[in-house]
Amino acid sequence: MKKLLFDLFPLVLFFLAFRFSDIYTATGVAMAASVLQILWLKLTSKVIETSHWINLAVIVIFGGATLFFQNDVFIRWKPTVLYWIFALVLLGGRYLMHRNLMQKFMGTHLVLPGHVWDKLNLVWALFFIITGLVNLYVAFSGHFTESQWVNFKAFGLLGLMLVFVVAQSLWLGRYLQDSSDNSHPPKS
Repeated sequence: MKKLLFDLFPLVLFFLAFRFSDIYTATGVAMAASVLQILWLKLTSKVIETSHWINLAVIVIFGGATLFFQNDVFIRWKPTVLYWIFALVLLGGRYLMHRNLMQKFMGTHLVLPGHVWDKLNLVWALFFIITGLVNLYVAFSGHFTESQWVNFKAFGLLGLMLVFVVAQSLWLGRYLQDSSDNSHPPKS
C-alpha cells in the first residue's frame, strides 16, 4: 500500500495544485514531485524501477513543453504517451526480444504456464493501448472540460486500472484454481 501511495504522489499533488491554481501550476508541481520521488529513492538507496524513469522522462518532456509553450495540449497527451510506451515495452519485449516482461515482473509471485504468461502480457499491452485511447477521447473530444479531464486523469484512469487488476485477478484466480484441481489426480 505504501508503494502505491508513493507511486501516486505526483498525481495527487498534480490534482491538488490544479484545484488551488491552474493546469500550468499543477504541471510544474507534478514535474517537481516526480524529480523529488527519484531523488528520495536514490537517497534512501531504494530500487528505482524502470517505470519511475519512464514516468519522469515523459512528465519532464510533456510537462516542460506545456510550460514552455503555455499550451495544455502537451500535458493532456502525457498519460496516453506513458501508457503507449508501456504497451510498446511489453509487446517489444515479447515479440522482438522474446522475453515476457510480465513474467519477469510477476514470476516470483506466480507460477504459470508460458501460454498464460503470453496472454497476460498481451492483455496488459492491450489495456494500456485502450486506456491511452480513452484518455485522448476525454482530453480532446470537446465533450469534457479541462477540470473534467483532470478528474478523469486523477480518478478515472486509476479506477480503470483497479477494475482491470481485479478482473485480471479473478481470471488468474480461476485459472490457478483450475490448475491446482488438475494437478492433483482424483483418489480411487
